Amino acid sequence: MPYVLSVNIGRPRPNPWKRLPATGIDKQPVSGRVAVTAPGPKGTGAVGLAGDRAYDVKHHGGDDQAVYAYAREDLDHWEGELGRTFAPGSFGENLTTCGLDLNAVLIGERWRIGTVLLEVSAPRIPCATFAGWLDEKGWMRTFTRAARPGPYLRVVEPGELAAGDDLVVEHRPQDRRVTVAECFRALTTEPELLPLLADLPALPAEDREAVRQRLARTGTPTAAEGPGGPS
Repeated sequence: MPYVLSVNIGRPRPNPWKRLPATGIDKQPVSGRVAVTAPGPKGTGAVGLAGDRAYDVKHHGGDDQAVYAYAREDLDHWEGELGRTFAPGSFGENLTTCGLDLNAVLIGERWRIGTVLLEVSAPRIPCATFAGWLDEKGWMRTFTRAARPGPYLRVVEPGELAAGDDLVVEHRPQDRRVTVAECFRALTTEPELLPLLADLPALPAEDREAVRQRLARTGTPTAAEGPGGPS
């Protein structure tokens, strides 16, 4: 059974990489049960876990990025690749998980953890803060090439969760099956996959609109329209 190895909350620290007053990427494991709620629209810095927040309010936080999860197995992969040790929370994740390939989960998939119901919304896209925090030459290129981004999740039902809770997959979409890794590759290195995303219901609305605009510029039909265009 997949489970949550660690629940991690950010400690504010200076952010010289984006010239912002602070960043919450320095996540540290906490004990006990943590309240999780839907934070509301992006722009305030609010996130899902009590005691945490985002400081780059333009690009982070809000309902569609309420929680970020990364797998212990992926941290282990990077330990082998980079010859470094990565503790839970090292990649800025709120939930460090075990036993589930988080890059193979589906956009729109729903997880029950403790009393919280979460929905996979989008892959994490690397930014300058992440690159500066890891301090690895060419890190954004390396991370992108590997396509191991881990998912953001929105809060469907608020509640509480803790380290040690089971991660129960309660729902997987049957009609539009796009994995986190496929979504990430479409948004970064493989634009030929973009038609899969244009009408993907669980993808954040701002991402769907950005995808549709990119496709419109190239005259590429969406997945729903098919090769012949709208029906």
